[in-house]
Amino acid sequence: MDKRNRKFLVAGILIALAISILAVFFASGYPDGLDSTALIVSGQKSLTAPATSDAVKVEAPGHFSYSSPMQDYTLGQNWGPLGGIIAMVIGTILTFVIGIGLVYLLRRQRISKKQTT
Repeated sequence: MDKRNRKFLVAGILIALAISILAVFFASGYPDGLDSTALIVSGQKSLTAPATSDAVKVEAPGHFSYSSPMQDYTLGQNWGPLGGIIAMVIGTILTFVIGIGLVYLLRRQRISKKQTT
């Protein structure tokens, strides 16, 4: 990776981290589209009515439940905004690491294909 690309990558990571830190303070407490759709599919909410409860778990045939290490982009109620910032920074860094890893794997695969032909 040349110097110009490295600077571009570092600038992108810094901008993404700044956005992830600031996003914590602008986040809404209302369910987003994915949460809302999950509530509709599980029968806890209709398209015109609010959810019956925030903490309802449906465990019946045909339904599923799961837990997340950083549910709702936080580390829990005790951490407050700091937990949200830490969760967002971890998620941003993990996304960049996975993305860069995939690029290197694909690039290595493409180079090995060129060498064999």
